[in-house]
Amino acid sequence: MNPNASYRHHRVGVIAVEAVEAPEVITSDWIDEQLTPTYQRWGLRPGLLAELAGIKERRWWPEGVTFDQAAAMAGRKAIDASGVDPGEIGMMISTSVCKHHLEPSVACAVHHQLGLSTGCINFDLGNACLGFMNAIHVAATAIDAGFIKYALVVDGEGSRQTQLATIARLQGEHASVTDVFDEFASLTLGSGAAAMLLGNLDDHPQAHRVVGGGARAGTQHHTLCVGDLEKMTTDTKRLLEAGLDLAEEAWRDAEADGVDWTTNVGHYIVHQVSSVHTKLICERLHLDPAKVPLTYPTYGNVGPAAIPITLAGHQNRIAVGDRVLCLGIGSGLNTSVTEIVW
Repeated sequence: MNPNASYRHHRVGVIAVEAVEAPEVITSDWIDEQLTPTYQRWGLRPGLLAELAGIKERRWWPEGVTFDQAAAMAGRKAIDASGVDPGEIGMMISTSVCKHHLEPSVACAVHHQLGLSTGCINFDLGNACLGFMNAIHVAATAIDAGFIKYALVVDGEGSRQTQLATIARLQGEHASVTDVFDEFASLTLGSGAAAMLLGNLDDHPQAHRVVGGGARAGTQHHTLCVGDLEKMTTDTKRLLEAGLDLAEEAWRDAEADGVDWTTNVGHYIVHQVSSVHTKLICERLHLDPAKVPLTYPTYGNVGPAAIPITLAGHQNRIAVGDRVLCLGIGSGLNTSVTEIVW
C-alpha cells in the first residue's frame, strides 16, 4: 500500500484569506546585543540570525494581546473580506500552537469574540507548523460532505514570551555554547495571525478551488524539536535533514500516483523557516526560487500562520487559473501539500 496519504476535494473553494501583522518590530541586531556577553564568552560571532538564517526582524504583539485575540482579529478580517454572514459559518478551527492554558480550547475564546452561532462547531487542531494546512483539509472534507456550508480556519501566534525567556536563560552565567545552538531556533520565531474562509463552489463559483493534496509522516523524528512557551530545544541540523528527506519522499509518492506538482505551477507558498531551509527545499524538490515568495526575512517563522500569512500577502500577484501549491514541514515530523487553483 502506498504510504502517502493523498486526497482530493470536489466542490470547495477559498473565499478569503487574510493576515494581521503584529505591530512591534524586533530586529535580529537587538537580539544579538542582548546576547553579546554570551557570544563573547564562547567565541561566537553575532549576526547568525541575519546572515545564516536570513531573518533580519520579527514581530511581537503588544503586551496584553492574547493569542486568541490575535486569531480573532484575523478571523474578523477574513469574514469581512468574504461577505459571508457569520451566522452561516458551521465550523471554526483554531490551529494556534501558542496557548495560554490547556483548557478550554483557544477556539472557544475566538468563537465568542467573533460572535459565531451556537450551531458553529469549534475546536483546536494542533500539529506544530502544519496545523493550518491540516485544518484546511478537515474543513474542506466537511464542506464536501455537505455537513457545513462555510468553515473558518484561524491562527494567532506570539513569540514575545518565548524569546524573552530564551534570551534571559542564555544571558545566564551557566549558559553553555550547546545551549545557544539548542535554543537558536527559538530566536527565529515571529508573531502574527491569519485566517481563511472556505465555502462551497456551487454558491461561490469565483472562489479559489481547493484541489487536494498529500501528506506523509516521519514520526520517528518526534524528539528533534520539543517546546512550550518558556523553552524550545531543536536539533536544527538533524531536523532540517529529516524534513527534507520526508518532503522528497512525499513528492516522489505523489509523482507515482500521477500527480505533477512541478509543471505549470505558478506559485509555491512554502512554510517560512529560514534562508537555508528555503534554498534547500527548492533544490531538493526542483522548485523555481522565483516562484517562492518570502516572508521570513521580516516576519521570522510564524509557525502554522506562516503559510496563510505568505499567501495573503502574495494573493494580489496570483492570476485567475494559476496553480498555487502550499507546502510545509512540521515538527514531529509531518509534511503536507495542498493545491489551490486561483
